[in-house]
Amino acid sequence: MTKITNRTVLITGAAAGIGKLLAKRCLEEKAYQVVLWDINEEKLDETRDEFAREGYKNVTSYVVDVSDVEDIKAAADAVRAEVGTVEILFNNAGVVVGKPFAEHSHRDIAKTININVSGAMHVAAEFIDEMLQQQEGHIINIASAAGLMPNPNMSVYAGSKWAVLGWSESLRLEMERDKTGVQITTVLPSYINTGMFDGVKAPMLTPIMEPDYIVEKIIQGVKDNEILLKEPFMVRSVPILRGLLPTRVFDYVAGKLFGVYKTMETFVGKPKKEALPEKRKQ
Repeated sequence: MTKITNRTVLITGAAAGIGKLLAKRCLEEKAYQVVLWDINEEKLDETRDEFAREGYKNVTSYVVDVSDVEDIKAAADAVRAEVGTVEILFNNAGVVVGKPFAEHSHRDIAKTININVSGAMHVAAEFIDEMLQQQEGHIINIASAAGLMPNPNMSVYAGSKWAVLGWSESLRLEMERDKTGVQITTVLPSYINTGMFDGVKAPMLTPIMEPDYIVEKIIQGVKDNEILLKEPFMVRSVPILRGLLPTRVFDYVAGKLFGVYKTMETFVGKPKKEALPEKRKQ
């Protein structure tokens, strides 16, 4: 069982959405320190100030681009020097480009992989040594139900989440094999109502989840050292169906009967942001 109380927690992509809610819940669980990482300085300032107004003084924020290895290393050094050892890490930062693969630019591809995959790995690499030294720690990697099955108009995003799942599960096996005491949880949610997937159509029997719902599931999953957290219920059936059904039959069930393959046809997503200011520590 992982205790959040009196632990130092770091969350990437923490200025808004799921990351912000995870931070709030960790504060409510009486974490010792909560460290917020995000590239959006304005939103990060707003979130930190909001927590301060609510009486939470144990919050530190850093403007960090997790697609930049040198930025990750510099911010991690600052956290170690100014906050201390990170004991619980939420790899939450992520982006999506919702369009056919042939319409992706090289920049679209690089950005998605660098944030969703490489970013998570490099952030974990910065903090795992101290967890190993303490023989205690927990890394939570936010993947996606898109890491369990294909979906048109999110090919690069799905590919990135398949990569996160493969890496995260392999890392878990290494930690268990070596009896390190470090826990690894991979979260595989379907669509969440945070704005990231605005415009998508919910598949049959798989409603778009409210953020509070999935955050509660994640927090409980951390406490229970859950290995794979799949939500909502229908996501848990995907590996079984893909294993049992021939590919064309699975495509018919997922695409025609449940409408999964049409969910991104009306995707809008978040509006594009203006260029962000120079990064600084808060």
